[in-house]
Amino acid sequence: MNLSMRWPRTLASRLSLIFLIGLILAQTLSFGAQYYERYESAKNTMLGNLETDVSTSIAILDRLPANERMAWLQQLQRANYGYLLGEGANGSPMDMDMPGAPIAMASIKDAIGKDYPMTFTDIPGPRKHFQVHLKLSDGSPLTIDVRPAMVPLSPWLPIVLLGQLALMIACTWLAVRIAIRPLTRLAEAVDNLDPNTHPVLLDEKGPTEVANAARAFNAMQARIAAYLKERMQLLAAISHDLQTPITRMKLRAEFMDDCVEKEKLWNDLGEMEHLVREGVAYARSVHGATEESRRTDLDSFLDSLVFDYQDVGKEVQLSGKSATVIDTRPHALRRVLVNLTDNALKFAGAAELQVEKKADGSVSVKVMDRGPGIAEAELAQVMEPFYRVENSRNRSTGGTGLGLAIAQQLALAIGGSLTLSNREGGGLCAELKLRG
Repeated sequence: MNLSMRWPRTLASRLSLIFLIGLILAQTLSFGAQYYERYESAKNTMLGNLETDVSTSIAILDRLPANERMAWLQQLQRANYGYLLGEGANGSPMDMDMPGAPIAMASIKDAIGKDYPMTFTDIPGPRKHFQVHLKLSDGSPLTIDVRPAMVPLSPWLPIVLLGQLALMIACTWLAVRIAIRPLTRLAEAVDNLDPNTHPVLLDEKGPTEVANAARAFNAMQARIAAYLKERMQLLAAISHDLQTPITRMKLRAEFMDDCVEKEKLWNDLGEMEHLVREGVAYARSVHGATEESRRTDLDSFLDSLVFDYQDVGKEVQLSGKSATVIDTRPHALRRVLVNLTDNALKFAGAAELQVEKKADGSVSVKVMDRGPGIAEAELAQVMEPFYRVENSRNRSTGGTGLGLAIAQQLALAIGGSLTLSNREGGGLCAELKLRG
């Protein structure tokens, strides 16, 4: 498996993992250093006590009468070594120069080696075990039976170390949350950035880097709003300036004698006027209108829309009920549905609206027809401005190529989404999804 696939994707996970590994390594090194220091301290203390105790015990046993020595052996017994009256057990001879020789051998030899010649033997067994053989001043054999063992680790030490590690992990988690929280707020603000609504400014307080990022984001929102406003003003001015000469030309065409050229000129002027209106409508859909959101009964809204078409003799039907009141911009929603319905009527002569409430609380409004449909490769492209499936230059059949683009932009502006798909048996389905 590739290493990059194992690496966490979120910044919080990465920082937490780095801190966690660092803390575990630091605690391991700290524990190792403490354990080594404790080992050295305990070893030196034990060896020092061993030298003193062995020299004292041997001196006592040497001065006691032979018949009293046995009674003293129990008093001189220690946890790791004791004394035996006799030659001891058989074992392998040992020398201090041998690798792995116990360090207690040197301490015992330093303590009494000058006064008592001695030999060492290794006693086989699961634990380290050796014996020191010597003779007292009266010639009696004496054996020092040694079972080396380190002082056991204090039971509270691992608990304290684990407690320290848990405390540092908790502090790391808190530090990561505090560090990531401004980035999370910034990401949410970017996701919710909508030029169609009033900008939501980020709090510019906090650490210097966070405050600078918040100020930069707020300034960016202001610049985007200014650019869009400037574009709208420019398009509005162009529209106004074009409408005036178009109107003058249409008036002059009225006074022309009836002929083929007059009809062509009149049609061209009508197309120009329609294109100007559609261009401004698209710009407004991108920028978003200043219309405020209102609570709207969706079923009543759709009934009113369908009745308006039926009153003028259009074949438009509605099926399904949502029983939902949504928070939306009614004029923008109506423009989306009108564009989709007009598109269906234009290519199929009839349209069917179907509303359905989803399990997640959202609402789906489908505008369906039985027209020629759209090639699968072009379903996404028809949402682009000025794209027409029909390449004819006659706008009475090809259109301006802005109807679906306007519907798409307005759908996004009201917090919905618009998707196109071909129906089984022929025709097109335009689905508008709205938040419930």
